Amino acid sequence: MFENVRLALGSLRANKMRALLTMLGIIIGIGSVIAIMTVGESLTGSLNDSMSGLGASNLTVSLTQKSSDDESAGGARVRMFAPSTPGADDLMTDEMIAEYRAAFGSMVGAIELTESLGSGTVESAAGSATVTATGVNEEYYLTEELELLYGRLPADSDGGRRVALVSDQFVEDAFGGTVSAVNAVGQSFQMSVGGSLSTWYILGVYRYDEEETGIVSLTAASDEVITTMYVPLGTAKAVNGSDAGYQSFTVVGGTVEDQELFISETERFFASYYTRNDSYTVETSSLSSLLETMTEMLGTVQLAISAIAAISLLVGGIGVMNIMLVSITERTREIGIRKALGAPGSAIRLQFIVEAVVICLIGGLLGVAVGVGLGAVAADLMGFPARASVESILLAVGFSMGIGLFFGYYPANKAAKLDPIEALRYE
Repeated sequence: MFENVRLALGSLRANKMRALLTMLGIIIGIGSVIAIMTVGESLTGSLNDSMSGLGASNLTVSLTQKSSDDESAGGARVRMFAPSTPGADDLMTDEMIAEYRAAFGSMVGAIELTESLGSGTVESAAGSATVTATGVNEEYYLTEELELLYGRLPADSDGGRRVALVSDQFVEDAFGGTVSAVNAVGQSFQMSVGGSLSTWYILGVYRYDEEETGIVSLTAASDEVITTMYVPLGTAKAVNGSDAGYQSFTVVGGTVEDQELFISETERFFASYYTRNDSYTVETSSLSSLLETMTEMLGTVQLAISAIAAISLLVGGIGVMNIMLVSITERTREIGIRKALGAPGSAIRLQFIVEAVVICLIGGLLGVAVGVGLGAVAADLMGFPARASVESILLAVGFSMGIGLFFGYYPANKAAKLDPIEALRYE
């Protein structure tokens, strides 16, 4: 075997340009597949990291409309939906949530309750700021990564008081630098929410994180960002005039062994309260299930594009077969001499099969290097960290060797069947 590899490498060195041109199809095919796989792995990995940061294991429990199929007079089935706005009796209550905690115990890490107030604008003589105002309960802060700088967090006991947790960026924008973040606690400001102007008091200041909490305003000045202002949940409900219940909330999982079972059991628990409700029921979803679906979709697209790119491997394999037929024709007398000296047909066959496999192996390795490089550049341009899959690299190298074996067998078998006398007479 080692002698055959040595002979194959010697043949390649004797015809360097021809060997390189023969490998080109393999290099392009393997390189394209590896580049696509690298970009796909990078995108999937970044997506997983982003979703994990957002709480991929969290559950969203929400009301959803029930539907029924009614048959019209003409025999057609018409899908009917319940009223679009749930009433006070349809909402999930604090009692339901308390019973849920008692039933699931340590499996429930926290329950985040929120109430959106929408966007608000703060105008003063010194500056202006735009915020997204959100009412949250105390447990919300247990799972959200907020760095409190000064003051304290809003509490459920604050009731309907108009107090707020704001960012240091908000303080700078709203007060125009006249008030520092350390002195902002206790300061008041007027904010317009939903067309109504009201006075709010700063209860605490958190550190603004540009990557996680801020977005550029599309309507305000180009250097202004929209930050989030947190207020007590009771205050938000009072401002909105909302009912006491909830249309949706988030469950942060605690000690959960089977995520899918936890999701289904949570949905079954809350849906049991709505068996006699003709309009609404409860559904549970999680980012992890959405992430799994998106990953499967990306994998399917990635596989389809890779299959198209792999067509060039077929062209490369045909090139290998062609060059092997040429090589056998050029070395007919050599084959005749070896057979005349007693070399069996299997040895001749193995020699040329090994040569074809070596050509494809070297081409495959060069293709992997090209593919990883191109994939890394493409991933970097898209802003993702490059992640080359070891499994895809090994599969690509193995597949290139298989191409050599498949397309090299026919020429090798033809060489093995040459008549030694006719081969020695060949000019």
